[in-house]
Amino acid sequence: MARRLLAVIAGGCLTMTAGVAQAAARPHAETKPQPSIVKLDSGRIRGSDDGTVTTYSGIPFAQPPVGKLRWKEPVRVAPWQGVAEATKPGRPCTQVEGGKQVGGEDCLFLDLTAPAKASRKPLPVMVWLHGGGFLTGYGSMYNARRMAEQGEVIVVTPNYRLGPFGYLALPGLPGSGTFGLADQLEALKWVQRNAAAFGGDPGNVTLIGQSAGGISTCALLTSPAARGLIDKAVMQSGTCTLNWPAGTYIPVPDMPSMTPYPSLKTSRDFSLAAAKQLGCAAGKELDCLRAKPVAELMKVHESFGLNLAYGTPLLPLEPAQALRTGKFLRVPVISGGTRSEGNGYVAGTAQAGIRVTAENYPTLMKNAFGEQADKVLREYPLTDFSSPGLAWATVSSDRGWACPTLEGDEAMAAHTTVYAYEFADAKAPNIFETPSEFPLGAQHASDLPYLFDLDGRPWDGLTSEQWRLAEQMIGYWTSFAHTGRPRAEGAPAWPAFKPSGQTVLSLKPAGQGGIGPDDLGKRHRCGFWSGLGD
Repeated sequence: MARRLLAVIAGGCLTMTAGVAQAAARPHAETKPQPSIVKLDSGRIRGSDDGTVTTYSGIPFAQPPVGKLRWKEPVRVAPWQGVAEATKPGRPCTQVEGGKQVGGEDCLFLDLTAPAKASRKPLPVMVWLHGGGFLTGYGSMYNARRMAEQGEVIVVTPNYRLGPFGYLALPGLPGSGTFGLADQLEALKWVQRNAAAFGGDPGNVTLIGQSAGGISTCALLTSPAARGLIDKAVMQSGTCTLNWPAGTYIPVPDMPSMTPYPSLKTSRDFSLAAAKQLGCAAGKELDCLRAKPVAELMKVHESFGLNLAYGTPLLPLEPAQALRTGKFLRVPVISGGTRSEGNGYVAGTAQAGIRVTAENYPTLMKNAFGEQADKVLREYPLTDFSSPGLAWATVSSDRGWACPTLEGDEAMAAHTTVYAYEFADAKAPNIFETPSEFPLGAQHASDLPYLFDLDGRPWDGLTSEQWRLAEQMIGYWTSFAHTGRPRAEGAPAWPAFKPSGQTVLSLKPAGQGGIGPDDLGKRHRCGFWSGLGD
């Protein structure tokens, strides 16, 4: 039950679905694209230039991982003759959207957006890893025209394998548990070989990701295979130290404690159980699964959410431990999350028929915190909140998201420069259109419309103050890509995070106090949580 619900919530709360984005989109004037041809190491492509940005869509960066290449490390894309059209997005990786299977295995494509006119070259490259719990999402959902034009950067948005195709782990199978991560590395290698063809600087690459993409970004900082591929990193609502006590990721009775990074053994156990579910005999799982059609494998898709394995060649160490011991790429980092990360999950679970009530609130506490439950109940009494759902969402946001993120920031700041933030727009758009008995505020993923045009359209309904915040956030992010120091016109200076401090930059519109410092530890009661122990 918990795993099935995780898949539902991940599909709705970790990434934006095409239908919702289109329903909420603001139309804008269409422009007639002009052809733009670039020569890659694999062949020539023709993109589109509308006078503002140049876009290249559906570029293959690896061979299709099908047939004998299913559950293999990605293989460099084969060269082609002539000029390939790069004007339409490539196929998403296989996933479930709106209850239906979409995409396909032949999905290792990326899109690239560059300013049509830039005042300086070469330009920094920002590689965006999408979210979706390793179950949903695709690069072309995130139109980067505002980021590319305003910030004068090149933005690359790749796909990577999802679900069982990206994270299967079996005894004796090379690459087990990390095929999706290997795809991300292959996209970074493609950037090294081809950035210059677009006017980009392969020596100035910023890896940026949100949710599962942020979790992947942090993991890659701990991977020996990423050396020389990443010069800076941005992690949004995803870091190596995230962990959720039982029921705090989504509030269901059988949801266990979780981290995004299971051990290879745990990942193998999940995979062997999934193979058995599909009727594969013990010891013959790989051949059996390779013979299965995609639709059959999708029956176990949800088992592979948040299932990026460590103890592997790509991730030798548990990423959280790597951060704590300083064994990671010491590049400048922006790291943060949204203030009310847990709100959308609790509201989404209620929509699925599982509500937090005054009656089950103590049980959730007991399941999550055991003998410490009474202390947490006293710290988060129902009388302090407008509803039991909001109370549990606050526990989730504080203990499951904000305080682990703060811990990760402190660990990284002991070895490199970190710029810490919290997206705190209390009136951020409800991008999933989730009904809720309490205000959703800055829920998980509500920062995305400020940086990207989701499914190609600016978000309808943002106020002028929110659009100003969007411009400032893009300014911070892209100036960081240029120089390693985030700055934005008309916005406050962003000081580096100090390991001994807990002050971060709060990002909110002017009408809510504007951008400024905030004590993250105090706001999310991290002193209480660290004193509570595990």
